[in-house]
Amino acid sequence: MRVLARIEATLLAQSGHLFPWLPVWLALGIGLYFSLGHEPSAHAYLGIALFVIGLVWFSRHLPSAWTPLVWALSLAAAGFMVAGARAHRVAEPVLEWRYYGPIEGRVVALDRSASDALRVTLDRVRLKGVPTERRPARIRLSVHGDRVPLAPGQKIMTTGHLSPPRGPVEPGGFDFRRHAWFQKLGAVGYTRNPVLTVAPPEEALAGLRIAVIRARISARVQMVLGGEVGGFAAAVTTGDRSAISKKTVENLRASNLAHLLAISGLHMGLLVGFVYSAFRIGLSFIPALALRLPVRKIAAIGALVVASGYLALSGNSVATERAFVMVAVMLGAVLLDRRAISLRAVAVAALIVLVLRPESLLSPGFQMSFAATTALVAVFGGLRDVEIAVRPAWLRPAGALFLSSAVAGLATAPVAAAHFNTLAHYGLLANLLSVPVMGTVVIPAAVLAAIFAPLGLEEVGLWIMGLGLSWILGVADWVAGLDGARGFVPNPPTYVLPAMTVGVLWVILWQGRWRWGGVVPAIVALALWGQGQRPEILIADTGGLVGVLTEQGRALSKKRGGRFIATVWLENDGDGADQAAAAARWPLSDGPRRIQLPGKELVHIAGKRQAKDFTRCNAGQIVVSQVPLAPLGDCQVFDPERLKLTGSLAISGEKILSSAELSGTRLWSPAHSTDRRLAQTQ
Repeated sequence: MRVLARIEATLLAQSGHLFPWLPVWLALGIGLYFSLGHEPSAHAYLGIALFVIGLVWFSRHLPSAWTPLVWALSLAAAGFMVAGARAHRVAEPVLEWRYYGPIEGRVVALDRSASDALRVTLDRVRLKGVPTERRPARIRLSVHGDRVPLAPGQKIMTTGHLSPPRGPVEPGGFDFRRHAWFQKLGAVGYTRNPVLTVAPPEEALAGLRIAVIRARISARVQMVLGGEVGGFAAAVTTGDRSAISKKTVENLRASNLAHLLAISGLHMGLLVGFVYSAFRIGLSFIPALALRLPVRKIAAIGALVVASGYLALSGNSVATERAFVMVAVMLGAVLLDRRAISLRAVAVAALIVLVLRPESLLSPGFQMSFAATTALVAVFGGLRDVEIAVRPAWLRPAGALFLSSAVAGLATAPVAAAHFNTLAHYGLLANLLSVPVMGTVVIPAAVLAAIFAPLGLEEVGLWIMGLGLSWILGVADWVAGLDGARGFVPNPPTYVLPAMTVGVLWVILWQGRWRWGGVVPAIVALALWGQGQRPEILIADTGGLVGVLTEQGRALSKKRGGRFIATVWLENDGDGADQAAAAARWPLSDGPRRIQLPGKELVHIAGKRQAKDFTRCNAGQIVVSQVPLAPLGDCQVFDPERLKLTGSLAISGEKILSSAELSGTRLWSPAHSTDRRLAQTQ
């Protein structure tokens, strides 16, 4: 009873400070849903609902201090069900085979692929021989060869290759199939053939009208500014990244400035802050209005209207929607005479985002955005409470800029390193030189261009905007060229990031001296980051590429082909080499590529000729082939037929782990995958 009494006293001491924990528990239930190895049945959802009802009924007989625990468990259950409901609501057909033939559809989005090719997303898809009920709602095509002028709303036709969205390139890695499921992408592919316009752009629907306006604004911005600056300006104003080269993107990533490309919290916050300040200061200059009207609330309404327009203009991307929700909550707090910047406001924004898009919990954008925002609010809130004065006064803006950049950088660095396996060593320097220019030059100039656009004088604002963006690109190029600008870290074990997150949240949200106990799991998780063991052998799901861990790093079986897979493997190893350098680590051999491992030999067969000559194998050999193979002998063979069931493979010693095994049988899993067929391949 003494223990229960102490727990009750502890919970009572947290009264008034528990609201920020609500999205944490909701996220716990969402994370549980996505971590399952099989799709929950209707009976499971019914059981969870009955559990919550029973829990609420039972809580009536508990002391009021235990109510937060009931709410916590109820929110976790709600998060589980919200995620499941969302997954079923977005369900659309997925292509189940490789397709080559005529493709027709309507353009709904344009961007760039990792290979710097124009990428187009189509809806209203028509594929030859594919019935309507099996036709994907959306597909995405990379257009190689000559560029063609495309615009949202156009109906186009071409001939190309399509395939189902692929699973993880290694077991436990990023699952593109799951990502595509929530984007309603039923197939991805490419075309090297001409793209023909079947019909002019449609503008009947509001969404398409806005998309057409975005395309026109982007084209105008690129025409006025030109080059990389024009492409950068188009990305900042409309979210159109199709005109930015791969080299520029790499420089921005190496200098930790890639966040300036995405219309996210920084852009929305700077825009809203500028517009809010402009409205408030402007109205204050008119005494008759300032003395009679609630200037702060009018300024908040004006900033909210501008933010809504920016959201629509930017294409309603997930990052922009998340940023809009955050600023809308803060402006709403101003309208309700509440503190605009607080952990409660961040919690409300997180709750809204997680309810609307529970899958965003798994995205690096969501994690980095809320990590930075929570850390900034906590640090500046703590400084406000202790009332630290900075002297002289003119140093305050510089000090605030330095502190905010340092705090945001430290908060997002572990998340960025876990997802992208890189550390920008001079990222703080680059942000200190660039973010002030974005806030004081680029964003105000963009607003000025929008005001002057009806008069045909937008070039004035765009010229000023171009000066700021040229500076930022110059900083990115300079920082990326510094020695050691970019470091590489291995992929952490799966428990590292959640443990760090829980520890840091405990420090920020818990009240009392026990809050510092959260430092322990955070430090332990960070210390265990490098203790995870990378797989000895990695095999691509097509059999076209094999990677073996050696003393020099991972050796790849081919120097060309499967570039994306090779890049991800090397990044997850924390290896900065490119595919050609990694392939040079593989021993030279005639015919099939061979490499000796302790107690076994790995053989990679790359084509039909090699497969034809390979008729016998020996015990202790692991044979990987990208064409069907049936050799005689006691060896392990992984050819396309087997890999089609297992997906990518990771082998360490005698343990074989498949991506199909880890991903489980979910809504986004291939239709032909079953536990029985998978078990037969083990």
